[in-house]
Amino acid sequence: MLTNALMAIVVALLLDYLFKEPRRFHPLVGFGNLANRIEKVLNHSSYGRLKGCFSWAFAVLPFVLVTALLSWFIQPGSWAYTLLSAGVLYLAVGWQSLLSHAQAIAQPLRAGDISAARQAVGRIVSRDTSELDEQAIASAATESVLENGADAIFGAIFWFLMLGVPGVVLYRLSNTLDAMWGYKNERFLHFGWAAARIDDVLNYIPARLTALSYALVGNKALALAAWRMQAATWKSPNAGPVMAAGAGAINTRLGGAALYHGEWQSRPDLGPNDGGVPSAASIAASCSLVNRALFLWLLCVGFFVAVHGIVEASL
Repeated sequence: MLTNALMAIVVALLLDYLFKEPRRFHPLVGFGNLANRIEKVLNHSSYGRLKGCFSWAFAVLPFVLVTALLSWFIQPGSWAYTLLSAGVLYLAVGWQSLLSHAQAIAQPLRAGDISAARQAVGRIVSRDTSELDEQAIASAATESVLENGADAIFGAIFWFLMLGVPGVVLYRLSNTLDAMWGYKNERFLHFGWAAARIDDVLNYIPARLTALSYALVGNKALALAAWRMQAATWKSPNAGPVMAAGAGAINTRLGGAALYHGEWQSRPDLGPNDGGVPSAASIAASCSLVNRALFLWLLCVGFFVAVHGIVEASL
């Protein structure tokens, strides 16, 4: 089972590396359209939280059930299941997409094209980017790479290892709904409550494993210190550890005030006080950190596969 899981992960990452994410007919795009329709129909009047819970279940659980039945029919451990797992994981993991978006921001920053860099960073963050200067653009991009490394890569791999194909489907769809409905504004404060809380629960362990991975493959002392002192100050219980540890691991100051939906929000500082200023170099450093952390995860899974094989052979 572990050997098949490792093979599925490697094949999925290879597919992602070679082909990136599908530009047309991506299942998550179709799921997003479905979620928008559900929200338009149900997100009004009273019983916001109750409707939000029902909407989450209506959007996510049928797909989880279908993949669970499909997994049972194909049987885990078979080659067919390994290929199915690799395909689903390929669609769930956003490794190369994340790096490509980061590169699209760093490149114009290096060339001094602030307008192009603003447009590029606006594609991956929810804050207002129209007035961002070079440092603010780099900070937003670096934060996004660090946080989305946990969401788009490590969380998906973790739940695949825990629950197989149904696990990665449950995680990725829940994470998508949190990104769409999890805002604390008038429209989604109650309706998106369930999506946000469920995503918090599903990301609790993966986020901390990601933070630990960032520390182990980066500046460990600074990462652990930032995690310990700053994670709890962040409004998100899972983004806090990931971004604090990531900022420390690349020795860069992140956080600070940001403009969201026309309102300035005061955010705590992340990383060492005497750390480097966000720049195109910090974006590249965050991408390198994610890559090294991913390699560490593959090594760890490979180690467990080897140990499991030795134990089985000795019995």
